[in-house]
Amino acid sequence: MKKQDIDQYKKMTTWPIPKLVITLGIPTTISMLVTNIYNMADTYFVSELGNSASGAVGVVFGLMAIIQAFGFMFGHGAGSIIARKLGQQDVHSASVFASLSITACFCVGMLIGVLGLIFIEPIMRLMGSTETILPYAKGYGIYILIASPVTMMSFALNNILRYEGKAFFFMIGLTIGGVLNIIGDPILIFGLDMGIAGAGLSTAISQLVSFLILLSVFLRGKTLSKLHVKFIKENPQGIFTIVATGLPSLCRQGLSSIATMLLNNLAGSVGGDAAVAAMSIVNKITFFIFAVGLGIGQGFQPVASFNYGAKFYSRVKKVFFFTFTIGEVILGAFVVVGLIFSNHLIELFRDDRMVIEIGTLSLKLQLLSLFFHPITICSNMLFQSIGENKMATFLSMLRSGILFIPILLLLTHFFGLFGVQSAQAIADVFAFFISAPLVLNFLRNLPVDQPKIGKA
Repeated sequence: MKKQDIDQYKKMTTWPIPKLVITLGIPTTISMLVTNIYNMADTYFVSELGNSASGAVGVVFGLMAIIQAFGFMFGHGAGSIIARKLGQQDVHSASVFASLSITACFCVGMLIGVLGLIFIEPIMRLMGSTETILPYAKGYGIYILIASPVTMMSFALNNILRYEGKAFFFMIGLTIGGVLNIIGDPILIFGLDMGIAGAGLSTAISQLVSFLILLSVFLRGKTLSKLHVKFIKENPQGIFTIVATGLPSLCRQGLSSIATMLLNNLAGSVGGDAAVAAMSIVNKITFFIFAVGLGIGQGFQPVASFNYGAKFYSRVKKVFFFTFTIGEVILGAFVVVGLIFSNHLIELFRDDRMVIEIGTLSLKLQLLSLFFHPITICSNMLFQSIGENKMATFLSMLRSGILFIPILLLLTHFFGLFGVQSAQAIADVFAFFISAPLVLNFLRNLPVDQPKIGKA
C-alpha cells in the first residue's frame, strides 16, 4: 500500500471516535448548511415576486429531489462500497466503482434533462402547480433540468469524497457553489430583471462551479480512488452492485419527491397558493435544521463503512451511539430556538397573514418531531453504509413514503388543512418507533473484532 493509503487506514481505524466523527462531520455539516442557505435564499428572493412564485419554488423542489435521488443513489452506493474496499485495503476496486458511478450519473442526468425539457408543462402540473404557479415553475425548472447531468455528477463526487474521509474537499466544492448562488440570485432576479428564471440560472451556474471544483480534486490526485475510462471496462456489471447499495437513497429521495408533489397538490386544494407557499417555506426551514443532523450523520457513514469493512465491529457500535447522542443535543438546541421564533421565521420569507398563520403551526409540529430524527437517520445510514441493502431500503422508505403518504391522505381527508400541516410530524414519530428496535437488535448481535493484522 502507498503511504497515503496506510495513513488513511490508520486514521479511520485508530483515531478516537469523537475526534473522527467531528473531524469528518463538521465539513459535511457546513456543506449541508450552506447548500440549504442558498436553497432558502432562492425562497427568500423569489418570495418578493408573490405567493405564486414562492409556491413555484416548492413545486420545483420536488423535481430537484428526483435529480438528487439518482445522484445520491449512485454516490451513496459507490461511496459505501468504496469505503468498505478501502477498509479491506483494495484501492483498485475502489477506483473501478468510482468511475462507474460518475459515468452512470452523466448518462441518467442527460436522460432526465432531455425528457424533462420536452415534457416540462405536464411534469410541473404533476408536481403540484396550480394555473397561477405554472408559469413561474416552468421558468425556474428549465435551468434546473439543463443542469441535471452536472448536478448528479456533483452529488456522486461529493459522496465519494465523503466516504473516503476527504470531507474538507467536499465542503470546499459545495460552499463555493452555494456562495455564488446567494450572490447570483439578487443580481439575476432583480438586477438583470430575469424574475424567477434568474433564480434557476443562478442555481445551475453554482452547480457547474461545484462540479468543476470537485472534479479537480480527483484530477489532481488528492483522492485514493481514481477516475478513468479503463476502469469502466473492467467491471461494467459493478453498476448493479452500486444501484443495489444506493437503492435506499433513491427510495428515500424519490419518495420525498412524490410526497412533495402530493403535499403541494393537497395543500393547494384545501388552502390555495398561500398553503403551497407556507408548506414550501416550512419544508425549507425544517430541512435546514435537519441538515445539521444529516451533516453529522454523513460524518458517521464513512467511519461505519470503513470499520465494518476492516472488521472493527466495536468501533461501529461506538460511532453509532456517539453520533445519535450528539445529534439529539444539537438538534434539541435548534428546536428550542425555532419554537420560540416560529412565526418570525415564516414572516422572514413571506409577509402574508395567511402564509404566516398556516406555516407557523406546521413549523412548530415539525420542530417537535425533530427529537425523533437522530436514531432514525443513524439507523438508515448505518444499514446502507455496511451493505445491508434490504433493511436500509425499508427504513429509507418509512419517513417519506410508507408512513407519510397514507397519513397525509387520511388526515387531509378528515381534517383538511390541519392534516397537511401535521402529517409529516406524525410520520416522523412512527418512523422512530419502528427504526429503534431494529437497529438496537442488529448492534447487539455484531461479532467481536476480527481485523486484518499486518497489512496496513
